[in-house]
Amino acid sequence: MARRLVAEGLGTALLLAIVIGSGIMGERLAGGTVAIALLGNTIATGAGLVVLITILGPLSGAHFNPAVTLMSAARRELDLPAALAYGVAQVLGAIVGVWVAHLMFGEAVLQISTKLRDGPAQAFSEGVATFGLVATILGAQRFRPQATPVLVGLYITAAYWFTASTSFANPAVTLARSLSDSFAGIAPASVPAFILAQLAGAAIATALGGWLFREARPA
Repeated sequence: MARRLVAEGLGTALLLAIVIGSGIMGERLAGGTVAIALLGNTIATGAGLVVLITILGPLSGAHFNPAVTLMSAARRELDLPAALAYGVAQVLGAIVGVWVAHLMFGEAVLQISTKLRDGPAQAFSEGVATFGLVATILGAQRFRPQATPVLVGLYITAAYWFTASTSFANPAVTLARSLSDSFAGIAPASVPAFILAQLAGAAIATALGGWLFREARPA
């Protein structure tokens, strides 16, 4: 369990360092063109996910996401104490990852985001993004488990662009990004709606996926 928790904390920390760091780098190099900054942020995040899931998946399952952990607990793949421990490791790792990114770019370590991401469309987008992420994982586990890292990375890369919220799809990521007043930040006031929508999307995907992707019983 210790190795699993370290893998979850380390993976989530590196994920947030990638998200925040590439956002800062993209904004600095884009010359004010938001689309270019977002493209850089997207490519780095998708590529980073493929690597992190590949190397840490065999240790912990590479959830890096409380919504994915809750899905695993609901499917009885993880007991409740382990799920709670995973969640704590993910949140702490995410916060550390944000601070690491700030240090790398010479920014103040302690920040609070002022970037509001409000409105029903933003929250609904997070529900859709998280639904798609969980459905992708469940489908990959059922039909092509070895392709899970690539499929998750590709899905998040796409979801950065087809959702209005740019697809946080992760409560730990959402909370940690409120601690960065940078390109990838989110104001604390916007966090609760995002997290509620993410949990709802994950719950719907878990229920639907349990039916859609279940193995057929022999006749």
